[in-house]
Amino acid sequence: MTISKNSTLENSDVAHIAGNASVHIKRVLSNTEAFYANRFPDTIKKTIFCEALHERFKVTEVSITEKVDEPRKKEGRVVVELDVMEDMLNGGGSMHGGCTASLIDMCSTLALHALVMSETTSEYISVSQTMNIVYHSPAQLGDKLRLVNTTLTVGARAHSVRTEVWNATHHRLVASGSQIKMVPSAPVPRL
Repeated sequence: MTISKNSTLENSDVAHIAGNASVHIKRVLSNTEAFYANRFPDTIKKTIFCEALHERFKVTEVSITEKVDEPRKKEGRVVVELDVMEDMLNGGGSMHGGCTASLIDMCSTLALHALVMSETTSEYISVSQTMNIVYHSPAQLGDKLRLVNTTLTVGARAHSVRTEVWNATHHRLVASGSQIKMVPSAPVPRL
């Protein structure tokens, strides 16, 4: 994922974002519209999946810390907030499980990027390999969600991260998930 340095990114105010990550990392990860942007606008002409959600993400913390149980290792933590809106609901009026899974997928990626960006300047691309989600309680229209994303491990090819989706309005856990992502192989040229 590469975001070119432009005046919008360089001048964006990140003072409201807690955490010890660099200003640059906070700027890149809090600009979620650019972070998740369509990379192929000449080929993909219409709105991409969850584009309306990306626009509503509010990054409130970006931290890189030593792991408690293994001080020689670091972990990335990114907290994202957004309100439950109508386009996130199922037919029963609560947040759709597929929407929850998508939120976990997208927001957990931010924590992985925070950690990788703190250690290298090379481009980082990953794709989902597996996800495991437990649904604890429903979230309703208008509830404020707080997604706490923390890396578990970042290896040469496989990376794991966990996410807790909290209902900040009612102070209860909505869902918890873990995800394994991997660095994709380079595409094979077609003859």
